[in-house]
Amino acid sequence: MKKVYFLSDSHLGSLAIADNRKQELRVVHFLESIKEDASAVYMLGDIFDFWHEYRYVVPKGFTRLLGKISELTDSGIEVHFFTGNHDLWCGDYLEKECGVIIHRNLLHITIGEKDFCIGHGDGMDKKEKSYLILRSIFHNKVCQKLFAAIHPRWGICFGLEWARRSRLKHEKVEGFFDGVKNDGIYRFSEHYLKEYPEIDYFIYGHRHVDVDIMMNDKTRFIILGDWVSKFSYAEFNGTTIELKHYQDNF
Repeated sequence: MKKVYFLSDSHLGSLAIADNRKQELRVVHFLESIKEDASAVYMLGDIFDFWHEYRYVVPKGFTRLLGKISELTDSGIEVHFFTGNHDLWCGDYLEKECGVIIHRNLLHITIGEKDFCIGHGDGMDKKEKSYLILRSIFHNKVCQKLFAAIHPRWGICFGLEWARRSRLKHEKVEGFFDGVKNDGIYRFSEHYLKEYPEIDYFIYGHRHVDVDIMMNDKTRFIILGDWVSKFSYAEFNGTTIELKHYQDNF
């Protein structure tokens, strides 16, 4: 079988990233480099630092990435787009215009002969009480409609500034894995594995740390890292999976 690729957390458009054009081109170059041997690409959330679709308006920019994604889907390569905590306000634009498959929840799927549990990874740590409350507000349909009533001139600016402040606030804890006993995503996966012991791979984004550890003799736990500083991704060849780092001429 052809290969399947997983990447996450490029945060394109972030006001906290100095050169967003360079950031976008790196992702585009990566997608170009894999298009000949890829059957599917899974983008596990926070690809955009802020994405909100109005009825007739989407955030400006990202034309190179959206064009490359459209090229992949037009050629028959599946592109799966998971909403993260920064780009959860997706409507149907990416589906209709770019041909992606949107996932808003955890996905349990068989690829080849292996069982995968795939998701962005936010909202799994039940100790993060304040974040869980905020997340429930962001996912509330009434709150989403109220925000959509704000003119894009202010709504998108507000969203980008909120995302910038959030990133600066949490950058000290991003890229840090506190061990299997203390990590909320890992603990969630342990409980999930008890119900679905057939899973071979748990794959997440969100945390900006690249982790690849065995949970038992069969199951691997993988956090993909990011495309802000690590440029890491996972490659599945139908039999095994490998966490890699993209090298480009930037």
